Amino acid sequence: MDRIWQWAWDRHGARYTLITSVIAYALCVAIYLCPALAVVAYEDSRRYIDAAVAVVVAAAPMVAITVLPGHRQFRLAERFAAGADVDRTRALAATYAYSRGLTVRWLWATGPLVALLLAGVGAIAGASPMRLLQYGVVGLCIGTAVQLIAIRSVVEAAMRPVRTSLAGGADVGDALPRSSPTFADWSNASMIATAFGYAVFGAMLASVVPRTDEVPLMWVVIAAAATLVYAVPVSVGLGFSRSLQPVRDLTAGAEHVAAGDYSRRLPVVQDDDLGVLSASFNRMQAGLAERQRLQAAFGTYVDPGLAQRLLEQGDDVFTGERREVTVMFVDIRDFTPFAEANVAEDVVTRLNALFEIVVPAVVENGGHVNKFLGDGAMAVFGAPNDLENHADAAVAAAQRILGEVNQRFGDALRIGIGINTGKVIAGTIGGAGKLEFTLIGDAVNVAARVEQLTKTTGDAILLTQQTVDGMAGTTGLVDRGLHAVKGKSTAVQVYGLDPQ
Repeated sequence: MDRIWQWAWDRHGARYTLITSVIAYALCVAIYLCPALAVVAYEDSRRYIDAAVAVVVAAAPMVAITVLPGHRQFRLAERFAAGADVDRTRALAATYAYSRGLTVRWLWATGPLVALLLAGVGAIAGASPMRLLQYGVVGLCIGTAVQLIAIRSVVEAAMRPVRTSLAGGADVGDALPRSSPTFADWSNASMIATAFGYAVFGAMLASVVPRTDEVPLMWVVIAAAATLVYAVPVSVGLGFSRSLQPVRDLTAGAEHVAAGDYSRRLPVVQDDDLGVLSASFNRMQAGLAERQRLQAAFGTYVDPGLAQRLLEQGDDVFTGERREVTVMFVDIRDFTPFAEANVAEDVVTRLNALFEIVVPAVVENGGHVNKFLGDGAMAVFGAPNDLENHADAAVAAAQRILGEVNQRFGDALRIGIGINTGKVIAGTIGGAGKLEFTLIGDAVNVAARVEQLTKTTGDAILLTQQTVDGMAGTTGLVDRGLHAVKGKSTAVQVYGLDPQ
């Protein structure tokens, strides 16, 4: 049936009410033809054709009384299908109002109409007045039971392609008011009606099938026939299959979310619990997408390793901890004259070009750029995450930075790099909602002073004795002796690194 409704909307959306009325008419004829023929058989009459004609004629007012009232509410959706510019939210709300009214009309009108139908068929078959009354009661029960089983599902199935088209992948309809009774209420009523209708249909077959009192095995045959003729097409096909579609949508949506795709919105095409569930799922997807966007932005302004640890450990990472790390400072030589001689845009471009070399070199060697310092940067190896051989990693990053800077800029850009290893306090400082992960300790100050010493020694890279002691290999070092640095009472032993 889903394909039929979708075809009707795609091909005849501007006349959708007419097409759905024809389909509803065909369903009424198919469903109520069986009990009408059973009445003829029970009366031992041969007027099956007359009974069939009565069903065909009676189905028309059933559809007219239930489908046509409130048609103007649905006109907005049909105008949308015809290409008119309509308010989609208003049109979507109108489909819900129309379906609610249709459900109520079909539920309360069909029972009495089917009662009149079976009583009329009984009269055609020559039944007595007392039996006509009984056929009327049977028709009332059958009509009400069938509608309880199928009407909600049939209406929602017919509205699904309309609402999916109106929603158009946006959040139109997510916040629309939900109706009562809920999906659970309709499901309970449908199950009770199915059991009742199945029992009535089986009893009718048993009453008209010959020799059921002589061959008990005929009960099993009747049950099988009732299952094929009634239970499968009516209760399963019309009653319960529709309730599974939102579950299938949810399953497919969950698979996309598990794969990291948050763009597949579920169609919110029902105004019951399942519609609420679909809307909640969409809001969850939007929240996950926003979290992913924030994480990506966070990773742009904060080192990815630090960002990941903050997301995984939360407040635990904010507590200061004592660590042995290797700190590296990178600075541009003669940057002040360059900044004075060039416009701001060129200055920023030059800085970004340098940092495009510095950041990947640091990150790929296991460190992270802790902060940018105007025309330089500070990087740390060994915090916040543990890093074995952090001194070697820092030296390797420095060599890569120097090599790529020389290759890209030549003599147009000269840098100095100072590296020191020692104990620091790694943690977060700040307040009033503004926090920063940083390193505090003498090892940081020494690294900054050593970077300044590169101007005195003429080396592009200078290492302290502590860094050399922490390295696994010490080839290519040039002893630059002891140097006094600001803030230190004792001189610092430094080594230059041969660029080759």
